[in-house]
Amino acid sequence: MAAQKIHSSTQKFTEIIDFVDNIVILEGGNACLIIEITASNFALLSQKEQELRILSYAELLNSLTFPIQILIRNKRMDISSYLKELDMVIVNTKNKQLANYIKYYRSFVQEMVTVNVVLNKAFYIILPFSSLEAGATGVTQAGQKGKSQIQQFAQLAKKTLEIKASTTLGQLQKFAVTAKILDKEDLIKLFYDLYNEDAKIDVDQAEASVEAAIITGGTNK
Repeated sequence: MAAQKIHSSTQKFTEIIDFVDNIVILEGGNACLIIEITASNFALLSQKEQELRILSYAELLNSLTFPIQILIRNKRMDISSYLKELDMVIVNTKNKQLANYIKYYRSFVQEMVTVNVVLNKAFYIILPFSSLEAGATGVTQAGQKGKSQIQQFAQLAKKTLEIKASTTLGQLQKFAVTAKILDKEDLIKLFYDLYNEDAKIDVDQAEASVEAAIITGGTNK
């Protein structure tokens, strides 16, 4: 008996239904809001600053009345475009001594990347929302799949998530770090990049993928 091919939507695989403003609408009557945090080197801080950060982190955890997810993402950096920019600077620099310094610097960067893996760390706090939090109204709206119903559910989720975000951002200010809520364009870039790490991000292509399949090469049937 010949095996039947399984056609599965990659958008179904990611469980993402849509992006509405700064809210990610997910399957199962769920949604989330994502806060991106600027990283700092903990080892370079003074002992007093380190203790303050640890205390602030403890206060954040103790202040929570809702669940959160913390995502730390390591991504290998592609510096090929940066090396090309240095090449252009070398060619266009009229000062020969300065051009030589830039050549040495370029060689150093290229050798460093060849010998070591250079990673870019990104930190995110994910605030979830369940339709159960809004009672019968939330469950009813979550079960409807029309565009207008999704918009209504997104607005319902947004009210609760923005309250959670305000509380979280207030605690994050004690860390002396920069934090921001990702908007629709940032969310599309993030998820597209997560599922297509080897591909260069094109915003138009990424937005089109939301309507079809968020993973390159997938089918949406």
